[in-house]
Amino acid sequence: MARLADQPSDRLTVADILAVLRDRAFALLVVLLGLPNCLPMPPPIPLVCGLLLCLVAAQIVAGRPTPWLPRALLRRSLRREDVVRAVDRALPVLRRLERWSQPRMRVFEHAWAVRLVGLLLLALAFGLLFAAPFIGQIPIGLAVCLVGLGFVERDGILVLAGLAAGVFGVLLSAGFIWAVVAGLGSIFRA
Repeated sequence: MARLADQPSDRLTVADILAVLRDRAFALLVVLLGLPNCLPMPPPIPLVCGLLLCLVAAQIVAGRPTPWLPRALLRRSLRREDVVRAVDRALPVLRRLERWSQPRMRVFEHAWAVRLVGLLLLALAFGLLFAAPFIGQIPIGLAVCLVGLGFVERDGILVLAGLAAGVFGVLLSAGFIWAVVAGLGSIFRA
């Protein structure tokens, strides 16, 4: 993360940022797509994050070494000062997380395990697409963030905690969908 702030140019493109992040680019994209869903958000946000997470998770399942993003998005740039400010805000949180988190359960570093987690992230992305409005996406958003942070820190325990939270979130969304379908069924039968 600190390497982002050390870049020499006045503006950094998304492609520059991904090049600096290299092997952790997927994990940070997962975290960034989960974060907006950790708070109550209006309906389009979980849908957009869910669709983008589907794209990222599908690439993880396919075994891509780096994320593919549309060229127009890769050319977008940010001012270096904005990147430095974001890095300065994120580093204390990441350092605290690094004190608690550590590389554990190395099984999640194998390619087949990463692909399996990518498949589970794909399921969480679909859960975001059908989450109950305003609060239904919160458990899934937290789950996505935990999985992403587990990948950033190479902490299998954190990945498992995220997947457990994801099961709860998907069950909550499934219950919401069932309630809506049952309610509509009772209306049409009446």
